[in-house]
Amino acid sequence: MPKPRPFLPHILLSLIIANAGADDVPLPPQEPTPAAASFPGEWQLLHASIGVSAMHMQLLPGDFVLMFDRTDTGPSNISLPALAPCAAAADGPADCTAHSVLLDLRSNVLHPYPLATNPWCSSGALLPNGTLLQTGGFSNGDRVARLFSPATGWVELPSALAARRWYATDMILPDGRVLVLGGRRQFNFEFFPHDAAAPAAALTFFPFLDETTELDTEDNLYPFLHLLPDGTVFVFANDRAVVFDPYNRAPLRRLPAVPGGVPRNYPSSGSSVLLPLRPDAPAHAEVLVCGGAPRGAYRLALRNGTFVPADRTCARIAPTDMDPAWAVEEMPMARVMGDMVLLPTGDVLIVNGAAAGTAGWELGREPVTRPVLYRPDAQLGARFEALAPSATPRMYHSSAALDTYGRVLVGGSNPHVGYVFTNVTYPTELSLEAFLPPYMDARLDGARPRVMAAPAEVGYGEASAVRFEVPGHVAGGAEAAAGEVRVAAVAPAFATHSFGMNQRVVELAVGRVAQLDVGVYEAEVAAPPTPGVAPPGYYLWFVVHAGVPSSAAWVRMRPLGPAT
Repeated sequence: MPKPRPFLPHILLSLIIANAGADDVPLPPQEPTPAAASFPGEWQLLHASIGVSAMHMQLLPGDFVLMFDRTDTGPSNISLPALAPCAAAADGPADCTAHSVLLDLRSNVLHPYPLATNPWCSSGALLPNGTLLQTGGFSNGDRVARLFSPATGWVELPSALAARRWYATDMILPDGRVLVLGGRRQFNFEFFPHDAAAPAAALTFFPFLDETTELDTEDNLYPFLHLLPDGTVFVFANDRAVVFDPYNRAPLRRLPAVPGGVPRNYPSSGSSVLLPLRPDAPAHAEVLVCGGAPRGAYRLALRNGTFVPADRTCARIAPTDMDPAWAVEEMPMARVMGDMVLLPTGDVLIVNGAAAGTAGWELGREPVTRPVLYRPDAQLGARFEALAPSATPRMYHSSAALDTYGRVLVGGSNPHVGYVFTNVTYPTELSLEAFLPPYMDARLDGARPRVMAAPAEVGYGEASAVRFEVPGHVAGGAEAAAGEVRVAAVAPAFATHSFGMNQRVVELAVGRVAQLDVGVYEAEVAAPPTPGVAPPGYYLWFVVHAGVPSSAAWVRMRPLGPAT
């Protein structure tokens, strides 16, 4: 694992630990442990069937995971609660099955929820109050906004969107609003809630999406959006990117095209993440884009069943630099329809997908079942590591998301119009797995911290403390290495179609680490400095000790202005 970067002196805190007898001490040295790389990860089956194919996935505060599918595929494999109304059908029997389920991570129990309108290929964002905003879809759902919380279930807001949103992307802005951009034949964006300074449901034309669309394939659906630390927005579509100001609705600059000309957005479906933001360089940001399918691959697969090899490159850029340029490197294997998941260690897991073809019904071949770990701080040429394979192919309409325990939940895969379980190459997949990354090697448990206390809510730049225990305490010995303790705030993603919307890792500035008792420590931390670095809302705070993360505590980043 790469060593954590040291923090600059000016970000150290002056917070006084409540325990007056606490002394500044290094964490105890650890017994030698095997390198995490020697453990290739492990797959665990959580449910053989959750009843639906997890096209969409969102981790919610309180340790719940919402998973849902489209509503027009016919019955699912899980019934609605007894008192829930069945969905009317134009012909045939009413549908009394659920198309969304909520998993309680603490008990591993599933709860079915009715879903009234069709969210097929929709978008979403976790609002600052912890409610999921879910936008668009198909047919009766294409202009609908939906709100979900475990307490209320789905609340439908008909005609809340100014345009049909199908294959759009949502992104939380620094003021807590949601930018909804793109969609099929929608070269525009809008806000939720609507911009108070503009007419209700106003649309803004976004010419970049018009420029990047291609005849027949489009190749710019589900554009990759990343909020940069200065509050501007990075937008990637096809093989190009721009940075624009959503408040002034103005483009700022165009970035160079990725070398090679390979499309990376739906249906060529690569994936992208904003790499972790660091407190020693608060204005610096880097974006990573991996995989995709060569130009023309969709047409070849659709029209004559030719499945061309997927792309195996990753491209990385710092759009905040004065003269940004893409650096290209190669993954161990080609991948289309892969999901990129940010881990609390700052590494990236690439999972799911295929080695040939594209996204779309029946258009992918050669499942890639082996995840790949990408270490952004490692030397070029030593950043990738192939991990333990799953026994389950995860093709089109699969999803993956980090959970509270540091696992990666993996579900979905349905390359068919309906649910098909027999006589097809890749049956509809209803199972849910958890992938345990290398840092979950049981041999590292002696170094694994356990969070004992964390703030429920913090304001920007606010000093706070995180208390944690290291069970493998060893008394005495040499001083621990500087920077051995880190705290990472992870924004949970809305995962669908190979992109985790609003996924974000912000490393917090750590000051004094004090010992309170045998094996018990308290770390002074500073909350992120601005909403551009960390938009308001709920984050998972992980303590990372010697490269090994804890389970997470939920901490809300308080919006600026009046409490909401």
